[in-house]
Amino acid sequence: MEAQLEELRRRLEEQCDVTRKLQEANQELEQQIKDKDKQLQDLQSRYDELEYRSERSSVEVPADVRKSRAPVLAPEPLADLAEIRRVKKTPSEAEQIRRAVQKNDFLSRLDEEQLNMMVELVEALDRCPGDHIIQEGTEGDSMYIVAAGELKVTQAGHDLRTLSSGDVFGELAILYNCKRTASVKAVSAVRLWSIQRQKYRTIMTNKSKRKREQLMGFLKTARTLKALNDLQISKIIDSMEEVKFDKSEVIVREGAEGNTFYIILEGEVLVTKWINNQQKTIRKMGQGEHFGELALIREVLRTATCTAVGPVTCFCIDKEVFEETIPIENLELHDDSSSSLRLKELVPVYYQEGRYQGDPVTLGVGGFGRVELVTTGNHGKYYAVKKVSKKYIVAKRQEAHMLFEKKILQLIQCDFIVKMHAAFKDSRYIYMVMEFCQGGEIWTKLKEVGRFDEPVAVFVTACVVEAFAYLHKKSIMYRDLKPENLLLDTRGYIKLVDFGFAKELTRGAKTYSFCGTPEYMAPEIIQNQGHDYAADFWSLGVLVYELLMGSPPFSSSEPQKIYSKILDGVLKYPPFMSEAARSLISKLCRPRPGQRLGNTKNGIKDVRNHRWFSMVNWHKLRLGQMEAPTIRLIRKGPCYINFDRFPHDKTQAEEELSGWDKDF
Repeated sequence: MEAQLEELRRRLEEQCDVTRKLQEANQELEQQIKDKDKQLQDLQSRYDELEYRSERSSVEVPADVRKSRAPVLAPEPLADLAEIRRVKKTPSEAEQIRRAVQKNDFLSRLDEEQLNMMVELVEALDRCPGDHIIQEGTEGDSMYIVAAGELKVTQAGHDLRTLSSGDVFGELAILYNCKRTASVKAVSAVRLWSIQRQKYRTIMTNKSKRKREQLMGFLKTARTLKALNDLQISKIIDSMEEVKFDKSEVIVREGAEGNTFYIILEGEVLVTKWINNQQKTIRKMGQGEHFGELALIREVLRTATCTAVGPVTCFCIDKEVFEETIPIENLELHDDSSSSLRLKELVPVYYQEGRYQGDPVTLGVGGFGRVELVTTGNHGKYYAVKKVSKKYIVAKRQEAHMLFEKKILQLIQCDFIVKMHAAFKDSRYIYMVMEFCQGGEIWTKLKEVGRFDEPVAVFVTACVVEAFAYLHKKSIMYRDLKPENLLLDTRGYIKLVDFGFAKELTRGAKTYSFCGTPEYMAPEIIQNQGHDYAADFWSLGVLVYELLMGSPPFSSSEPQKIYSKILDGVLKYPPFMSEAARSLISKLCRPRPGQRLGNTKNGIKDVRNHRWFSMVNWHKLRLGQMEAPTIRLIRKGPCYINFDRFPHDKTQAEEELSGWDKDF
């Protein structure tokens, strides 16, 4: 019996030993499976990245990655409309100009009225063989269409192409002041059609203003809309879309459910109704008349049929968009004060090492001046001084913008906007003494890491949203959002800087300046349609894309291609971008300004409430109590270590004594 028990005990121990070994083997297999899963995830992530790069190098995503700081385009005054001369053309000349404009990628977007204006405005120029029409590197203000003859295009001495009848060149110059990228020389005797920038922009802007005023007048006659003020009517216009109908096409049908309101811009509409089993004509409607207004405020069935007599163009808005559009609050600008620093108290900070050792620290260089790091002798606090040549300001006609920048910086008290401590002038320069943000530019950090992970992008954007909320409440548009204008403070919080293109704007009003940074411009700015706060929300969508991607959604080495891409409005997303980010960008970058997130009924609250910001505690952010994921981007070292380095400029600006700066 004992021998049997011993045998059983031995077998049980063997079985336990086998079970233990099997468990160990299972654990080892589970760990191997986990390791394999992680490897698969890593490989999938790398595959997505490679697939995205492959797509971007072919068709899917723009291949032009922004590698250099973006140029800025300053607004210019418009010409006096009364002084603009119209030039008569023969039918064949007019047709040649129309064909040339219509086949040009950028100009082909002009509508019929704008195209007719272009035909009227271009002037004839005759040039001899060997004459230079455009010289590479010079500034230009004219666009040309070849009427007859042959021209040669060269760049850096190399032949690029030949131009002949019907070709367009120099078209970028009618948008803004830019340097020519190539030379154009007459090979034979040539005749050209030419138009200058100020003439083109004045006519286009005037047309947009007239159309807007006309629509305001039309809408004010709508019985349902009589209770609305100018601001609300303006917001409706921003949300309306242009639609075209062919001859005999039914626009609305009696008895159908109605949800759209129409204003007739061109053409005639026949209104008919079934009476005693017969289709009876009620009346004809023409330009400025409207129909379907009751559909905006309640569920209705159409009470008549409206049919296009000939080709008809209407402006329309549907009920859902209308309900999102109004009401909008009217917010006022408040005043504030300045400080007591003295210019002579400020001393330069010098580089302590590197190739610029011993030179004054330059934090940034732009088209309108330099930003230098200074300190005060008594308490050693650091400041960033923006120093701008007065002669340059006058030459570029930026006096009013400079004065306004100073004015609004004195008014602003916001933790998400760089503070101005003082402003000074001497015979050569304007000086603005700004808060020093030691963490450097978001642009520099983005270039260092390639693209930001989502928590960093969310935090950066949330800070910008708070800055925009403050500015828009103060009736100020920013108009120059880009990574170069976002600075990090020592805690990693973001501050908006550079208000050179900011503008005070009454709610409901429009402004028609062509300004900003090409990649960030809203479609309505490019098309001279008049813009408002909605342009800031467009640029916010572009910023989110660039933070997550490392390059903006609409980019090219050629500005006119950027503008064409913006007007096409096609957004291409990489596979690694989250669905929430895609949703936010697409809603901010809607072509119609009145439909953009942030510019509808609930205003900027809709941006804050978007799910991409679900991890943001907005109250804590405003109080500075959120932990900033950007803090890891900030390097430790000398106070200027987080900034790009720039050589010292020893040249001195010329004196400028016209007195425009008396308020500095």
